[in-house]
This record gives sequence, structure tokens and C-alpha cells, in this order.
Amino acid sequence: MVTLLNRKDRMTMANSLEVRVPFADKRLVEYAYNIPYDMKLLNGREKGLLREAMRTLLPDEIIDRKKSSYPKTHHPIYTQTVKNMLKNIISNKNARILEIIDKHEIENIINTDGESFTKPWFGQLMTGPQVMAYLVQLDTWLNEYNVKLEID
Repeated sequence: MVTLLNRKDRMTMANSLEVRVPFADKRLVEYAYNIPYDMKLLNGREKGLLREAMRTLLPDEIIDRKKSSYPKTHHPIYTQTVKNMLKNIISNKNARILEIIDKHEIENIINTDGESFTKPWFGQLMTGPQVMAYLVQLDTWLNEYNVKLEID
């Protein structure tokens, strides 16, 4: 949940939007958790009860659309792109990220197209290609904001 909320913040703030997440209220989540499963799957659909509760407020194309997950690409071009970006970063001996990572471990992830990264990070959200992209973003952040690291 924290990861998704952070992503929502980054995406919306980058586009000058203020967004509220209505289903992040702890009381609502606890209440919904205790709803019987057959009610949640009303009409044999995931989120069936929610869909029916919103039917008069939202258009049918929204209510009846197929569920889609948060976009996460496994496309080879994406993997190749983030792999090349990260390879360029760690080839620079002055790269800021080298202060906090194990270069040999990252080279292993790069050389295997992310396949050597077998333990997903943040649950199931980050695998090899996503971790490579995360490291590129982290290095960019370190540089852009001139972050000072004090590592003991």
C-alpha cells in the first residue's frame, strides 16, 4: 500500500494534480475486510459490491470494465533501456550511487537482464528490470538534489 501511495504521489505531483485516495481510510478498509466474500464477489465479479454501489454514479463502461493491474512492464525494450542507463551510470567511477551499492551485485543484475534478482522487493512490485529503473532514478535524485551522504 505504501508503495502504491508513493507512486500516486509522484505521478500526480509531477503533473500538478492533487489527488486523494478514498480507500486508504483505515476504518473503511477494516469494514470492507469483514464483508462476507460472496458479497464482495456480487454477480461473480471482483469488487462486485462496490461496482453495484457505484452503478448510479459512474458510467457503465467504468463499472463493467475489466480489471487491470498497475502498469509494470516486462517488455524487452524497457529492460534493455534501463539496463543501458544503469550500465552507463556505474561505469562512471564518480557516480554518486556507487557510494551506497555493491557494484558487483548490480553488474550481475545488469548482465543477467535482471534475472539474477530473484527476491521481489516491495512484495511483488519490483523485479530485476524495475530495480534497475529504481537505481537509475535514485542516482538521478542524488545528483539533481546534490544529496550529501554520510555513511559510517
